[in-house]
Amino acid sequence: MATAIIGRGQEQKILGDCYKSDKAELIAVYGRRRIGKTFLVKSFFKDKFDFYTTGIYKGTKSEQLQFFNKQLCEYSKVPYPQVDNWFDAFDQLKHYISNIKKEKVVIFIDELPWLDTPRSRFTKAFELFWNSWAADQSKIKLVVCGSATTWMISHLLGSKGGLHNRVTRRIKLSPFTLAETEAYLKSQQIVWNRYQIAEAYMILGGTPYYLQMLQKGYSLSQNIDYLFFSENAELRDEYDFLFRSLFNDSAIYRATVELLSKRAKGMTRAEMMKALKQPEGGAFSDILENLCNCDFIRKYSAFGKKERDVLYQLTDLYTLFYLRFVKNRNGRDEHLWSNMIDAPERRTWCGYSFEQLCLHHIPQIKNKLGISGIQSDVCSWTVAADENHKGAQIDLLIDRKDQVINLCEMKYSTGEYEITKRYNDELQERRELFRSVTKTRKALHLTMVTTYGIKENPYSGMVQSQITMDDLFK
Repeated sequence: MATAIIGRGQEQKILGDCYKSDKAELIAVYGRRRIGKTFLVKSFFKDKFDFYTTGIYKGTKSEQLQFFNKQLCEYSKVPYPQVDNWFDAFDQLKHYISNIKKEKVVIFIDELPWLDTPRSRFTKAFELFWNSWAADQSKIKLVVCGSATTWMISHLLGSKGGLHNRVTRRIKLSPFTLAETEAYLKSQQIVWNRYQIAEAYMILGGTPYYLQMLQKGYSLSQNIDYLFFSENAELRDEYDFLFRSLFNDSAIYRATVELLSKRAKGMTRAEMMKALKQPEGGAFSDILENLCNCDFIRKYSAFGKKERDVLYQLTDLYTLFYLRFVKNRNGRDEHLWSNMIDAPERRTWCGYSFEQLCLHHIPQIKNKLGISGIQSDVCSWTVAADENHKGAQIDLLIDRKDQVINLCEMKYSTGEYEITKRYNDELQERRELFRSVTKTRKALHLTMVTTYGIKENPYSGMVQSQITMDDLFK
């Protein structure tokens, strides 16, 4: 029995609208590996497929064509002969579909980029199949998926050739939110409180494939020990495989994210190019764009800075955890995470990862503030120390069109967070330094994003608005 789809409401609506439409549809579903693209399509359409095939990872042209033929024969019940090129293969598919007497014909080609092997001319054949015939068949609903996001964008979604603007609907599948993660764990009968779910999210992100590995009989710490630190840990080698399967030149992509992992606030393109000794030109810009499209990094503006000063920050939570605790870990402690429960290194990681978790849930923060409908820019702010001040950094600013700027402080704790006199003085000093340096005339609202809220004391009154962990689950 198929597992029910968790969340993905907007994506399901798009698929449903396409299925009901009275025209041919070419639907592209893309996003990094392990994010649930195949599961979404298969679970939504269930037994409606009239043809399904998938690319073979690192398969040869011959192997790809053989499997395509096997699937075609199986679905059509016709012994189509094996062919040696994609033009003939798509002609056979056209012949089969032409004889289907149904109002809707659903075709699903999974891992489309893997079919495009060197010198196979797959893209040309697919382009000809769609443009010369399938696009005029109102009954055809063709869904294509691909984990190689760079290929999907350059060859399909951003094609400047025969497939230019041919995709009728695009679905970018992103990681689960906290709410979807909670719903998924509940469906697996994993009973954890929201603090534990948030910590699981800070380690695994909202990646369904990783979440399905969690075992309900174990605590969170036991699960993490098993998945990352046991003798045959399933997620210990995932990092290398993930990059190899997504990017052809995976070494430069890994070098980029590993560089960013050492700079919490992020780096500019120029800083990264210098550190990585990259030549001038557009190639490195493409690498950064591809990493953004695969949800490994984010591109954001610093308050008051120009476009060329934008920063890139590593935000993929699995990668952050792996690079901090797993990569180059020479010890053989199979219970490392459980044994680090009170370690300073783990507490430091918790603080930073909670900040990243918050940045993954900006819509929920805006909703709690009641500003979902107000135009706003999300950015950060940093000022270097000089003879007049010691410098300051604010990781999250929400600059609103209604003349308010929310200065967000994100704090992870096991209970209510207490603002001490020292921290209170730091907050006030930072706020006034921001006002002085930026010359802003907008109202500055201090906003605290915490796990369990702010403890009432003589200093808690300076906080204009509070957002708790529960709010991030909404």
